[in-house]
Amino acid sequence: MTTPALPYSFNTVKKINSIIAIALALASLLLYSCSSTPAAAPAPPPPSLPVQTVQTSAVTTYQEYPASIEGTVNVEVRPQVSGSLDKVFVDEGAFVSAGEPIFKINDQPYRAALNNALASQHAAEAAAANAQLEVDKLTPLVENKVVSDYQLKTAKASYQVAKANIESAKANVSTAQINLGYTLIKAPVSGYIGRLLKKQGSLVAPADVEALTQLSDVHDVHVYFSLGEKDFVSFKEQYAGTTLKDKLNHLPAVSLLLADNSEYATKGKIDMIDGQFDKNTGAITVRASFPNKQGLLRSGNTGKIRLSLVHNNALTVPESATVEMQDKVFVFTLADSNKVKKTAITIEGKDGDNYVIKDGLKAGDQIVLSGIDHLQEGAKIAPQKATDKVAKN
Repeated sequence: MTTPALPYSFNTVKKINSIIAIALALASLLLYSCSSTPAAAPAPPPPSLPVQTVQTSAVTTYQEYPASIEGTVNVEVRPQVSGSLDKVFVDEGAFVSAGEPIFKINDQPYRAALNNALASQHAAEAAAANAQLEVDKLTPLVENKVVSDYQLKTAKASYQVAKANIESAKANVSTAQINLGYTLIKAPVSGYIGRLLKKQGSLVAPADVEALTQLSDVHDVHVYFSLGEKDFVSFKEQYAGTTLKDKLNHLPAVSLLLADNSEYATKGKIDMIDGQFDKNTGAITVRASFPNKQGLLRSGNTGKIRLSLVHNNALTVPESATVEMQDKVFVFTLADSNKVKKTAITIEGKDGDNYVIKDGLKAGDQIVLSGIDHLQEGAKIAPQKATDKVAKN
């Protein structure tokens, strides 16, 4: 029996088997690699953040308080007699010297009253002279017992009444002269005229609700501001002196910030603290005086008083190194193993871009200066030394 011929040669079959074996091996390797657990990725390195050592230094902080400005003397100019306003000698805003005429009231009724008073005085003087003649006539007659002394006593009494009438008439003359003088209204102090609320021809009287004008003496000005109870306690503790008067004497000069936040060229001095707190506002009024030779400040101006305070051994941190949460301010301090700790601080004041620290830190503590937005309590960092600016800025 003849054996049938194979379709492939022996060598060909051997090659096919080798290819199949290699394919199975690759498939097994692929299945193994897919079924095995992938290797874990390495942990990222801790962030590199600048760290600064907190040190003590001398810094100056400032506190600002809203203030109102008034002249050393603010006078309401009012008429002291009634009448028609005949003349106005000045314009609004003009500077006048003490004693300079500013208003004139029609004086004709008051001149007539003065003339009448003078006439009454002359009549009283004549009556007194006549009474004196009567006394002179009766005196020798009484001495010679021609008439009784009763008539002489009556004549002397009449003479005393006549003299009293003279004094009364003189007083009326003085009153009339004073009223006539009041018709010319003069500046009581040197200063600047305010608004003229009455014009020429207006009727004026002492009982008028509105004054004729206001006159402000502003060669020096008083600047008033208020301190709350807490600020007042701090104010007394911060400055040297055993009594309030001593503290006022030792207070440094203060600055005045005008409405546009520019600083007035001349510094002033605090010279008065009110005797009691306002029950409605819970604040006490403080006064600072400033020279005003050029007249740049006027009554009614507003501004701010800036008080300075020197801290000799203060701890400061940059404002940018703090974070505020729920009305509290925190910094991140460097703890053991380069881990950060969120630390609450109490701020006493501000020096430029730095906070002056009252509580929460001590000299030698290290704080993170930047990159704190995403830091968490206990996070680990790679600290980098920053330049020594915390205590100097």
